[in-house]
Amino acid sequence: MSHKNEFLLTKIIATLGPASESVETILQLIEEGARAFRINFSHGAFEEHERILNNVRRAGEQSGVPVAVIGDLSGPKIRIGKVAEGGVRLAAGMAVAFQKEPVVAGEPAGDSPGELVFSTTYPRLVEEVKPGQQVLLDDGSVRLVCLDKTGKGGKAKLICEARNGGLITSGKGINLPDTNLSLPALTEKDQRCIRFAVEKGFDFLAQSFVRNGEDVRLLKDRLRDLGVRPTRPRSRKERDQQFAIISREFREFIPVISKIEKPQAVANLEEIIAETDAVMVARGDLGVEMDLAEVAVLQKRIIGLCHDYGMPVIVATQMLQSMIEAPVPTRAEVSDVANAIFDGVDAVMLSGETAVGKWPVEAVRMMNRIAGKTNQYLRSRAVDSSSPRKLQALKHRTPALAHGVKTIVRDIDARLMAVWSSMGGAAIFLSQQRMPRPIIAFSANPEILRRMALLYALTPVFMEQPASTAEFLKQVDELLLEKKWASRNDPIVLVLAQPIQQTGIANEICIHYVGESL
Repeated sequence: MSHKNEFLLTKIIATLGPASESVETILQLIEEGARAFRINFSHGAFEEHERILNNVRRAGEQSGVPVAVIGDLSGPKIRIGKVAEGGVRLAAGMAVAFQKEPVVAGEPAGDSPGELVFSTTYPRLVEEVKPGQQVLLDDGSVRLVCLDKTGKGGKAKLICEARNGGLITSGKGINLPDTNLSLPALTEKDQRCIRFAVEKGFDFLAQSFVRNGEDVRLLKDRLRDLGVRPTRPRSRKERDQQFAIISREFREFIPVISKIEKPQAVANLEEIIAETDAVMVARGDLGVEMDLAEVAVLQKRIIGLCHDYGMPVIVATQMLQSMIEAPVPTRAEVSDVANAIFDGVDAVMLSGETAVGKWPVEAVRMMNRIAGKTNQYLRSRAVDSSSPRKLQALKHRTPALAHGVKTIVRDIDARLMAVWSSMGGAAIFLSQQRMPRPIIAFSANPEILRRMALLYALTPVFMEQPASTAEFLKQVDELLLEKKWASRNDPIVLVLAQPIQQTGIANEICIHYVGESL
C-alpha cells in the first residue's frame, strides 16, 4: 500500500539516523513505501533511540499506516582500541602485534619502541587466534595473517603480518573468520539494550553475530524473563516462534530476527531457523567473513531454506549503496533489489542509504519503484500450488487452511485475500504461502498490525471486532471500493473464524465477490 495504491509484496525497511530521524522525514519515508524502521543500537545513547522511536510512533499515527520498529543489537563485535590521532597506515609485509592491555597504537610505548601494537575490545583475542588464521580489519579492507604468539599471561602478544595496506583508525571492526571465539552471545551492552527495547515496546529485536541455535535461545530466555515471550517454551512440534501472539492468554511478544553473518551461522542454519522467528541475510559481515564470491549463492541458499520452513526472511546491506552519495542507483543495484524480490523475501532493507545518506527519501522511493515493477510482473504469473515442505509436516489446521486458500486463489484467479486475524496467526500462515497476491489483514490489535507490516504480501488494516460475519463482509466491501483496491464483482478469498468473535483460530474460507454484501 504505497502512495500509488500499490500493494507491495516485499516490504521496505529503512534504517533511521541523522539523515532521516525527524517526524517529517519519517512521514515522507512512509509515504514512499517504508513499512518498518530499524534503530541501530551500535550508535547513539538510549535518549536518542527513544526520541527516534517516539518520532516513528508519531509518524505512524499521523499517516494511519501501521509501521514496525526493529531494535538491532550490537552483538559481540570486536573492535580496534585507541589509535593515534589521524590513524596509522599499514603496508603490505608490515609486522603488526596485538596485546591484551590497552594501548594507543602508533604512539611509542612499551619495551619495543616503534613497534606497531594494537589493543582490542576483546583481550582474549590474543589467546584464541592461532597461527595461520586471518585477522581482518575495517570490514575486511586490511587483511592480516597470524604468524606467531609471544609471551604469556598479561604480556602475551599476537604477531601478525599485513598482506595489504590501509589506514586504520580507532574503533574499526575486527573480523576473525577462521576462529571459534568464546565471546558471549549477548554482551553487557546488549543486556541493557534488550531491557530498553522491552520497556519502550519495540516490535522486533534483531540479534547480531548469531552462531547457533543456543545463541537464539539465550535471547529468547532473556525476553521470557522480562515477560515478552511465553512463560514456558512450547513443544518442538508447535515451536516457540511464528511472529504471532501464540497463546490466547499471552498478549506481549517480541519476535527475534537472527542475522546470518558468520560462517558458524551458515553451518548451523537449520538449528537457527528452528529457534528463531525470522532471519536476516546480513551481507556486510557475511561478505567479510566468507568468500565474497560466494555471498550470492549463500543468499539463495538461506532464502530457499527459510521458504522451506515458512520462515520470514530479510535481505540487507548495500542494496542501493551508491545512493548514499548519488541521487540514482547503479543498474547492478537495481538488479540486486529485484533479484531478492523475485526470490520472495519478506523485506529488503536500506542501511546507510537512509541513515546517513544524502538522498534518504529518494532511496525509499527508488526501492518502491523497483518493487512495484517487479511485483507487477510477479502478479501476472500463475500462483504456484506447492506449499512450504516443513509447514506441510506440521499437520496443523491453520497451515492446512492456508494451503487450501492458495489452491482456491489459483483456481478463481482471486484479486486479493482478506483475513480477520485477531492474533495474527492466520495472516502469517497465508503470508508464508508466498502467493503473488495482496493479503489485507484486519485486526483490532495495533501491536499485531505493526508486526504484520514486515511480512510478505500483508497489508495490515485496523478494524474493530466485527459483531458478525455479515458485518465483516460489509466493512471489507466498503473499504475495498472506497480505496479502489478492487472493483465490483472482483473475486476475492476471505479467511475468518466462525463465529468471528472466536480468537486464536481461523476455520472458514469464503469465496466472495466484491460488493455482494452491499
